[in-house]
Amino acid sequence: MDWDEAERRKPQPLKFDVMSIEDLEARVVALESEIETIRGVIKQKQAARGTADMFFKK
Repeated sequence: MDWDEAERRKPQPLKFDVMSIEDLEARVVALESEIETIRGVIKQKQAARGTADMFFKK
């Protein structure tokens, strides 16, 4: 893949000013859901790190 191909495949930023209110609200819901998922993953990783720290510090 060359540089021109990569530029063509790059996603275009969303234009929020032309989106409907319903579409914007749906996007907010989707993003909030993704944020909650990411927070869950962070908690799992923190718990695993805490367990590893306890094991290796003994």
